[in-house]
Order: sequence, then C-alpha cells, then structure tokens
Amino acid sequence: MRSTIQPYLFWVLMGFLAVGIVYPVIGLAAILCMLAPVIMAPFKGRYWCGNFCPRGSFYDHVIAKISTKKPIPAVFRSTGFRVLMVLFIMGVFGVQMYSAWGDWSAMGAVFVRIILITTIVGIVLGVMFHQRTWCSFCPMGTMASWVSAKRRPMPLQVENSCVNCKLCTAACPLQLSPYAEKGSAEGFTHSDCLKCSRCIEKCPKKALSFKRV
Repeated sequence: MRSTIQPYLFWVLMGFLAVGIVYPVIGLAAILCMLAPVIMAPFKGRYWCGNFCPRGSFYDHVIAKISTKKPIPAVFRSTGFRVLMVLFIMGVFGVQMYSAWGDWSAMGAVFVRIILITTIVGIVLGVMFHQRTWCSFCPMGTMASWVSAKRRPMPLQVENSCVNCKLCTAACPLQLSPYAEKGSAEGFTHSDCLKCSRCIEKCPKKALSFKRV
C-alpha cells in the first residue's frame, strides 16, 4: 500500500488547505485524520502515520528533497516536551472550538488554521533538521504512541543475520534503530515505529520483517 499510495497522499493535504481557506467548512473533514491514528494504534501502532497520513507523505516526498537530514534533536523526543505539545495544541484547539461552536464554517476554520500553522512549523523543522521532525512530537502521533505502548502491535523481527550496518536507521523516517534489537525474541517494539517498511526494504541482508503475533 505504501509504495503505491503513500507518495501521492500529500495532494490530499494540498487540496484540503487550498479549499479550506476558501470554504472553511471543509475543515471539519480533518477530524478523520486526527482520530484515525489513535483508533488504529491498538492494532497496528503508528501505522497510519507511516502509511496514510497526508502530511507525513508531504514531509517524505516533498520536504525530504530539501531537508538537511540532520539528527532529530533529542528534546523533541522527550516525554516532557511531547506532553507539553499535546496539552498546548489540544488546549488551543479546544478554546478555539469552544468559541466557534455552533457555526460550522467557523469550526471548520479552526481545523484549517491549526493544520496550516502546524504544517508550516513542520516544514521549517523539516528543512532545518530531518523531514519528519514534526512527527516526533505530533500530538496525534504521540497519543497513538501512548495507546500502542502496552500492546506493542506489529513488532519488527531482527534476525541474527543483521550486520549492524545501520541502513535501517538511515531509512527510518524517525531515525529509530531496529538493529539494536538484533536476535531479540520480542523484536523491535518501539512505540514510535511508523510501520512504513522502509527499513525492511533497505536491509541488504533481508534480516527484518514484521512478526505475526
């Protein structure tokens, strides 16, 4: 699915913002993209983020071309910062939605405005650091990560044939390190894994695969 659909999903984001600015009520459709990653998380982790998120597609296939691809700053991955971002963005969203409640156009405009602003922030960070820097602390991605943390769905098996070449980390949109779990019976179960299969595709030894559980 990712190889055929994911590269083109960023057009959904472009169309949403273009139409939403003129007809704000269309912004209400964004509720689907906000809820989907969290609803899917107990079963497939952050699968939505890696395979179906239009903004993720935009970062992977547009911003990646101009990104410096530097390491994602550790502060953005910290629990404290991620909690702060969830509280701040959801708080701002809640206050604005409360003020707009009852006016469909105004409510839609809240979604359009927040998605536009956060996308711009993501572009700046994506150019300065790594294209998916925003995704390391995206509120919806963070909540999906929390929901899937205990269940650890779709673990990534790392066979002993792994040679620690670290190409999996280079290919990973969030710069995670599957090779560190080489030979582990449990597998690589990091809750921020996007299940995008890029590491599997890049592994020269074919040592990576998603476990059936």
